[in-house]
Amino acid sequence: MTFNEDMQIDSSQSNSTGGRGRGPKIALGGGVGGLLILVVTLLLGGDPGALLGTDSSSSSDNGSTSDPTCQTGADANRDVGCRMLFTRDSLNAIWAVELPKQTGTKYVKPQVELFSGAVNTGCGQATSEVGPFYCPADSVAYIDTSFFDVLVTQFGSSGGPLAQEYVLAHEIGHHIQNLLGDIGRAQDDPRGPQSGAVRTELQADCYAGIWAHFADTMNAPGKDKPFLKKLTNEDINAALSAASAVGDDRIQKAATGRVNPEKWTHGASNQRQAWFLSGYKTGDVAACNTYDARDLNNP
Repeated sequence: MTFNEDMQIDSSQSNSTGGRGRGPKIALGGGVGGLLILVVTLLLGGDPGALLGTDSSSSSDNGSTSDPTCQTGADANRDVGCRMLFTRDSLNAIWAVELPKQTGTKYVKPQVELFSGAVNTGCGQATSEVGPFYCPADSVAYIDTSFFDVLVTQFGSSGGPLAQEYVLAHEIGHHIQNLLGDIGRAQDDPRGPQSGAVRTELQADCYAGIWAHFADTMNAPGKDKPFLKKLTNEDINAALSAASAVGDDRIQKAATGRVNPEKWTHGASNQRQAWFLSGYKTGDVAACNTYDARDLNNP
């Protein structure tokens, strides 16, 4: 998936979070977010808190729209950091229309902060080991773009822009859950194949699919074309590959040689793919009701 080259970055997006303090102070991982915290660390008996609250030095780029190297869709097609910021703009444009239309809830823009090494957040300080994640306390999605290489080299995802864009769309899916008041369900029931945590992550996958449903058809604000060019089957397969790569079953098998569903926090590979496709095919928030689903394998 590529951006239309003449698209302009949203210069109105400020650095204030707007939604600060709305949600709980636990960071939620996503497509790959919180991977080590919520899967490998738990599976191996470690302390997830060791990756938060560290005293490591931090370096961040808050995605300021004043960056002269990140202004057009052509910039997003050549640079992964710009791609994240334009994906943010596309997500904001779509959810600003669809969330109130489908749910009656006003959309409040989140922030996207690019960082390297470590970063201070409303949920505590985090290192790059956490992977991309969303913090409900400050309504910010934190992305270290170097993880996209890890997604390919260590977790077997295919490359491709939509694999990267899916990750951010998933994290903004957690922001939608925050706005709708659902995000706390992950904390209430944190582990297991039918847990609230798994259902929360699968719903964020579904919300990422909703974004993909509209991304190449809904015109950008004030424009006569969408942010993104027409999706191809290759694009969708890239997103599905990323979703599959970070399924609990696949990660557990690689880490220990066996699968233990009772420790799942994100859902199986086939479930993550299925819920992304549910959102992508329907564009309907109601199709993402993982909490009431009897069979998480078949949305």
